[in-house]
Amino acid sequence: QVQLVESGGGLVQAGGSLRLSCAVSGSRSSFDLMGWYRQVPGKQRELVGTITSGGITKYADSVKGRFTISRDNAKNTVDLQMNSLKPEDTAVYSCNAKRFFGNPMDLWGKGTLVTVSS
Repeated sequence: QVQLVESGGGLVQAGGSLRLSCAVSGSRSSFDLMGWYRQVPGKQRELVGTITSGGITKYADSVKGRFTISRDNAKNTVDLQMNSLKPEDTAVYSCNAKRFFGNPMDLWGKGTLVTVSS
C-alpha cells in the first residue's frame, strides 16, 4: 500500500522555524507533482506550495519568501522549510503527491499540526 508519511510538526514561537518532511512509503516510482497544503478548522484546505519532478515551484502568496519547498526524487521525499513563522500559519499541514500518467495516483498524508504562538 502506497502511503505518505509526514513528520516535523510541533509548537514554535512566532518568528521561529520548522521543517516538515514527507516520505513516500510503498512505492519507488516518482510522482509528477508533490506539495504541501494546510487547513485550519472551519476553513477550506489551502495550497502552501508545490514542486514538480523537474523542480519548478509554486507558492501561496501568504508564504512566499518565508517557506521553501524541496524534493529528493531519488528518495521520493518532499520537505517544507518554514521560516519567520506567524501565528496565522497555525494549521494542520498535509503532504500531497500526484502521478498523472502510467499508474495515476493522488495521495494525501494524514497531516501534521503546526502551532505558532505569539
